[in-house]
Amino acid sequence: MLYHLLYPLRNQYSLFNVFRYITFRAAYATLTALLLSFLLGPFLIRWLQRFSVEENIRQDGPGGHKNKEGTPTMGGILILFSLIVPTLLWSDLTNRYVWVVLAATVSFGIIGFIDDYVKLSKWRGLSGFSIRIKFNLQILAAGGIALYLYYFPANSYTTELTVPFFKNCRPNLYWFYIPFAILLIVGTSNGVNLTDGLDGLAIVPMIIAAIAFMGLCYLAGHANFANYLMIINVKGAGELTIFCGTMIGAGLGFLWFNTYPAQVFMGDIGSLSLGAALGTVALISKHELLLFLIGGLFVIETVSVIIQVCSYRLFGGKRVFNMAPIHHHFELKGWAEPKIIVRFWIISIILALLSLSTLKLR
Repeated sequence: MLYHLLYPLRNQYSLFNVFRYITFRAAYATLTALLLSFLLGPFLIRWLQRFSVEENIRQDGPGGHKNKEGTPTMGGILILFSLIVPTLLWSDLTNRYVWVVLAATVSFGIIGFIDDYVKLSKWRGLSGFSIRIKFNLQILAAGGIALYLYYFPANSYTTELTVPFFKNCRPNLYWFYIPFAILLIVGTSNGVNLTDGLDGLAIVPMIIAAIAFMGLCYLAGHANFANYLMIINVKGAGELTIFCGTMIGAGLGFLWFNTYPAQVFMGDIGSLSLGAALGTVALISKHELLLFLIGGLFVIETVSVIIQVCSYRLFGGKRVFNMAPIHHHFELKGWAEPKIIVRFWIISIILALLSLSTLKLR
């Protein structure tokens, strides 16, 4: 909105020429998201407390979590507001990719909101949606995104994949791109959701991933950089640099209130929407496979749950981990919660740095 209002004035006032630069708008979008989070966070927390929007701790969870009972949840509302408003303010709203990623974020946010609301209303105890209903809604929302990208490709968008470490390997998925995209978005969304089990555990890896994709989107959208690095040039993808900036700002602002001991939890409304946003950004920037390394922590958490469930069902109740997702395993092993959180953050940083190194290791 500000881009459309102020950039046309560049001929009268040369100062407004800075709005042409994605880097300038991305920086101020990040700061705007951070400022909104700081300003609105205390009001939201008090509002959630007033209406008893509070976390209910499962009886079968780690014993140390009982002191978290009553902490306000659904703080993802703060993340969504602090993410969407700056994106609309600082982005070029004629860019369709901006609307695609916002559609993914909002649609999964609505699914998360309903699930959180059902849990809090105790219509179905503490389980929220049935798993089948939740997955069907996620597949439906992700399917809409995948179908749009496949049947209405913009500019140079392609169904080819960039394979890390291989400069001349670009397999084309053709129609199989649709189920692949659905799997990527739904998988990332649920991976973030599974990771969101300790104070600040999920939001910092999300921030780290957003920083990585902030650079990747800018490079993918810049023809000269894309050609030099031998990655797919997606015209218009550079505008998502601004969206990634708002993810960083909104995430840092939320972390202010979510750091141990948390004043508020993000809930499914936050984790599902952020995961879907990250998956959609990976699709548009054509770094789908690199997401598995950048978001490696989310992959580890998801795989730990899959292993636990398969082991339990196939081997008569035998468990591989003390509890899944894997961060609970380390809790039961005696690790202090802050130690688990910080060590998992360190792993995320390492994975992000490794992922960015693949741009040159080809």
